[in-house]
Amino acid sequence: MQESQTPACAGQTLAMNEEIRYPRRLQTLVQRLISEDAESEWLEFKAGNENPSEIGEYISALANSATICGKSHGYVIWGVDDESREIVGTAFRPAEARRGNEALEAWLLRSLVPQVSFHFYELTVDAKRVVILKVARASNRPVAFFGTEFIRVSSYKKPLKEAPEKERVLWRLFDAVPFERHAALVGLSEGDVTQLLDYPAYFDLRELPLPEHRQGILQALADDRLIEIEDEGDWAITNLGAVLFARRLSDFERLGRKAVRVIRYGENGRVSSGSEHMETRGYASGFRDLLAYIHRFVPNNEIIGQALRRATPMYPEIAIRELIANALIHQDFTITGAGPLVEIFPGRIEITNPGTPLMPVDRLLDKAPRSRNEALAALMRRFGVCEERGSGIDKVVQATEMAQLPAPEFRSEDDSFRSTLFSYSSYNQMDKADKIRATYLHASLRYVQRDMMTNTSLRERFGIPQANSAIVSRLIKDTVETGLIHPHDENAGRRFMRYVPHWAKSA
Repeated sequence: MQESQTPACAGQTLAMNEEIRYPRRLQTLVQRLISEDAESEWLEFKAGNENPSEIGEYISALANSATICGKSHGYVIWGVDDESREIVGTAFRPAEARRGNEALEAWLLRSLVPQVSFHFYELTVDAKRVVILKVARASNRPVAFFGTEFIRVSSYKKPLKEAPEKERVLWRLFDAVPFERHAALVGLSEGDVTQLLDYPAYFDLRELPLPEHRQGILQALADDRLIEIEDEGDWAITNLGAVLFARRLSDFERLGRKAVRVIRYGENGRVSSGSEHMETRGYASGFRDLLAYIHRFVPNNEIIGQALRRATPMYPEIAIRELIANALIHQDFTITGAGPLVEIFPGRIEITNPGTPLMPVDRLLDKAPRSRNEALAALMRRFGVCEERGSGIDKVVQATEMAQLPAPEFRSEDDSFRSTLFSYSSYNQMDKADKIRATYLHASLRYVQRDMMTNTSLRERFGIPQANSAIVSRLIKDTVETGLIHPHDENAGRRFMRYVPHWAKSA
């Protein structure tokens, strides 16, 4: 399991007194590491050598080597002879050590790029002082100390560029380990886990009874990789667990900015400031309340039936649900400064997530989605938060057509992706671009439903009477000229002409 690139102090409110809370665990860890067959690429023993620069190089080397070796952490143990494995003790006191006028830990943290989680533990074993340096494995890219990346080759430390084969292996591993498997917070007790995660919501979404004992709760969370056990018996909450079930995302340093923001504007522009709401809980546990909050401010559309008038939400609920779920699932979590954003205007709703889609925007409707976060997507589908694979955007387009709304707009720009739902407009109120977009999406929807667009089907989509079919014919002609749709059979008679999206014609 990988850990996130969090500062050394991350989670210390829960883990800083670990040597007091769990002295036996740390002692057991030392004994277990001593019993390893040989000093390895993720483990170093030292009787002395407290040089700050050497320590920084070891943090870089051990973080990178732990990734290659498939270990969650690398370790340096002071106070153990590296040949005899005897506990000899050490005078090293990291809490008091300094580099110039700066505390050692702060100096090391500032010198490492990207910042990697590490922690010093001081304890007594066999009446002798021992110091453990626990270093999280590297994630996303190699850890460098003052601009140089290090690696361990056998028991030797050297610059990574001098070991090109290991560098290639390291980059392959970064690509193979997804965001969800990284740890959001480490060094936790059982009580810490249940305090930080909304575990009742997990069992509610799974429609399972709440276990009577804490061990049953932890085992269920571990089975879904929401938490994992660490080397010394402590617990780690994975990014998957935190993103889905955090009681407060701000408890997890790198995930605080991933909370969903909802901004309401009184006008259709962003000139005037709007009221803002932040959904601070995990995506799965907070999803229902997030949707309920948004629907409170969705305008109503008045429908006149037989002698009755009734108000119905302007935007189909399934369309809002699917687009928000897509924004949560398909976002790029490596973009740390931004999170999902929902903006409610009088005439539209815009839903934005960091990261561009992994497929062309004009193929979102027909292609099975590709996600950077497959484990997150799988659990969200399993919990019923979003539709099954490949049907979400289809349902958004279908729902807006049934409501005779303008077609949704999907746009990739810079490092973000934006979906927009528009409030009702009559055919005459839509501009040409709106009409052409609706025509293309209608043709695409019909095709994935194993049918084809006709003049009649497009008339019905816009609610245009048959007497005005010439209007639709001109629109079809305009859309064909853009290249977005093509006649299925150019030799067919006018009354029997059917149309397909451009990608179906070329297939």
